[in-house]
Amino acid sequence: MTATLRSPAPADTGDLRADRRGLFLWLWRSYLRKHWRWLMVAMVLMAIEGGSLGLFASMMKPMFDEVFVAGRTEALWIVGVVVMGIFIVRAVTSLGQRVLMTTIRERSAADLRGDLLAHLMRLDGGWHQAHPPGYLIERVQGDVTAINQIWAGLVTGAGRDLTSVIALFAVAISVDWRWTLVALIGIPLLVLPSLIAQKYVRRRSRASREIAARMSTRLDEVFHNIAPIKLNGLEDYQSARYGKLIRQRVSAEIRSSSGQAAIPSMIDIMTGLGFLGVLFYGGAEIIAGDKSVGQFMAFFTAMSLAFEPLRRLGNISGQWQTAAASLERMRAIFDARPSLVSPAKPSPAPNGAPEIRLEDVQLSYGDLPVLRGASFTALAGRTTALVGASGAGKSTVFNLLARLVDPQSGEITIGGVPTRALKLEELRGLISVVTQDALLFDETIRDNILLGRTDVSEARLKEVLDAAHVSDFLPRLSNGLDSPAGPRGSALSGGQRQRVAIARALLRDTPVLLLDEATSALDTKSEAVVQQALERLSEGRTTLVIAHRLSTVQGADSIVVMDHGRVVDQGTHGELLARGGLYADLHALQFRDAETG
Repeated sequence: MTATLRSPAPADTGDLRADRRGLFLWLWRSYLRKHWRWLMVAMVLMAIEGGSLGLFASMMKPMFDEVFVAGRTEALWIVGVVVMGIFIVRAVTSLGQRVLMTTIRERSAADLRGDLLAHLMRLDGGWHQAHPPGYLIERVQGDVTAINQIWAGLVTGAGRDLTSVIALFAVAISVDWRWTLVALIGIPLLVLPSLIAQKYVRRRSRASREIAARMSTRLDEVFHNIAPIKLNGLEDYQSARYGKLIRQRVSAEIRSSSGQAAIPSMIDIMTGLGFLGVLFYGGAEIIAGDKSVGQFMAFFTAMSLAFEPLRRLGNISGQWQTAAASLERMRAIFDARPSLVSPAKPSPAPNGAPEIRLEDVQLSYGDLPVLRGASFTALAGRTTALVGASGAGKSTVFNLLARLVDPQSGEITIGGVPTRALKLEELRGLISVVTQDALLFDETIRDNILLGRTDVSEARLKEVLDAAHVSDFLPRLSNGLDSPAGPRGSALSGGQRQRVAIARALLRDTPVLLLDEATSALDTKSEAVVQQALERLSEGRTTLVIAHRLSTVQGADSIVVMDHGRVVDQGTHGELLARGGLYADLHALQFRDAETG
């Protein structure tokens, strides 16, 4: 099971540290807390691994004083066995914590990606119009990867590197606390530059992630429009646009990496100053005989070994700024909520083929009115066609029926039940849609028809394939029903894609059928086959058909004529022609064009 989606409490934007704590607490509560037992085991192993460095440094004193200076052979064996044991313990604990951390990291990332995708798919269509697919792909892939790497680095830093530094400084202090103070003389010089570097890294990391999102968007558009690019000779143009983004990304990454590298570099300078001070101060004591060579080597080894974990801890500070930038964007996505939701107390869905009614429906997109008080009735179990010029509002009616959008005023009912009163899943479960695009998934034809259903018998599947005329072309495919459809169904012809979409709708067996220009892009032969399948599909269902070619809807039980968002007439083909209104004008225009063409 994936973690419950939870948004962190809004942090004080003026307090950067509080904001970062809020982000990390959200990550912990939502995705890491479920693994806390294994995290504790991993941190214990890290602590043992880190602490062993302190033990190793402490062995330098007996190694030099007892073995090399005093020449005691028995001490050689003792020191050698202890040192070997230290490295065996480090090897085992290092392996154990790495396996555990990889497991936790990958599982938590899988949960986060799954929850993020599930949340994104539930957001409204308007939200998706404002956020292109490439942007969202980068959020799900790139941002999760950045976050995943950094929190694991934080845990490793706290469990292993911090323990190493504490253990090594403990050894250094046990040798001489004054030497230790001298070695750390440069630390105060790090505070202000480090804070400046952190803010810089966060700002540059945010810019880098935004550029990465634009790059993903550009690639998505290029690969989905490869045919128009070739036909219009846009290869160089698109390459130049993508190349500009690449250069921006390179510049942003270099600046971000420079800021991250500045922090451990400052630690290097601090360490160098400390070593210089200890060499002059401690060297004089050794020459005077106040300290032994073994003590100096234990101190020197401890400080030398502390150098690398200190650098890693310093680097984590810069890396966290990168993760924080990704977490901010992810939190913003999880904070977004769909406006189209199921009612608290939904009404039961109607049974059988329902009547569909629009009453004085008005809808605008921003300042653009799309429907202006549209009203009509689609009789139960009958076929109703929507005709009119482009922009009349026909497709908007379909979006309203499926509650992909809600009107500003008016009411839409299915079987006498307002669409707002129905549970979203049940409302959309009443409807099957076949459009002129008939976009398919990059899966097999079988998968595109079943859409994850496992309760369909082979006999029922064959019945659907025959009714939709999919069986007619399957023998010509290499693997029949298990042949790949290709990206967006590109391995099939337009007519074949339409028949697969019709088979999908037949299998859904819903009481309402919406057909949006389902045959407009087909040749005459394919149109005839698809039309037969559509007629079979429409039997016993309340069907609404959008069509520009009036010849395809002359047999409809009722035709709704729309113009600029209004219903201006409704009746049968013969009634509308007899009244001589807009429908008659459209009919005359189309058939005159057909004759002159």
